[in-house]
Amino acid sequence: MEYADKGVPLVLIGGIEYGAGSSRDWAAKGTNLLGVKAVIAESFERIHRSNLVGMGVIPFEFTDGDTRKTLKLTGDEVISIEGLEGDFKPLSLVPCKITYADGTEKEIQIKARVDTEVEIDYLKNGGVLHYVLRNLAAA
Repeated sequence: MEYADKGVPLVLIGGIEYGAGSSRDWAAKGTNLLGVKAVIAESFERIHRSNLVGMGVIPFEFTDGDTRKTLKLTGDEVISIEGLEGDFKPLSLVPCKITYADGTEKEIQIKARVDTEVEIDYLKNGGVLHYVLRNLAAA
């Protein structure tokens, strides 16, 4: 809540099949309400990935054998994700800079698990509900 009050966007880091066993849409709603803008995981449970997109949270997967463990992520890092503006395409690889607590930096590539153009539209509008409401208002 402190980060949300300060307007600091959050990134969650996960492992394999992130979201498995979650209570479907409520898990993604809670993530969004906490101010999380992106989740980077090794892989996603299929429906949870879709629900994250529907709530306006961008799912990313580690690439090139990177994991939260190989990168030694502790939660004290600052994560910067680039390449989401302009001509962002489904399943794009984008640069991600990790700044560790000691000031060292590492740049990796992560894969946006935004699988379709429609999902990009959802994200641009802040999620499915905002997308639908804007379309209804425009009609």
